[in-house]
Amino acid sequence: MAEPARHPIPENLDPALEMLVREIIERVADKWTMLAIEVLDEHGRLRFTQVGELIGGISQKMLTKTLRQMESDGLVLRTIHPVIPPRVEYELTDMGRSLGAAFCGVWIWAEEHRDRIEAARKAFRERSLP
Repeated sequence: MAEPARHPIPENLDPALEMLVREIIERVADKWTMLAIEVLDEHGRLRFTQVGELIGGISQKMLTKTLRQMESDGLVLRTIHPVIPPRVEYELTDMGRSLGAAFCGVWIWAEEHRDRIEAARKAFRERSLP
């Protein structure tokens, strides 16, 4: 089996950049952000309720928090239409789409390693049985 590609760690890490990377990983590593990116990427501009319905299983409070955080990070554009009742729509920005593309690699990795992961989990469960 080929050795995985290794990326050298720069000797002089920029502390501000390192902190930013850690913040982004923390934010997008939660399932709701990645699911929101996936839904918006697949369906384009959506109303708040549509995003929630397509994600499924997310509370209104958590969806609000997730979309606000994504908006503050520049991943989502929120458009408020001046009608009664107000209509609010969300769509990915170019940066949000590029983040979704970057995390697409995780899907590819999971697909390539699915059998090995499932075998490892099964072996672990069997070793862990009392």
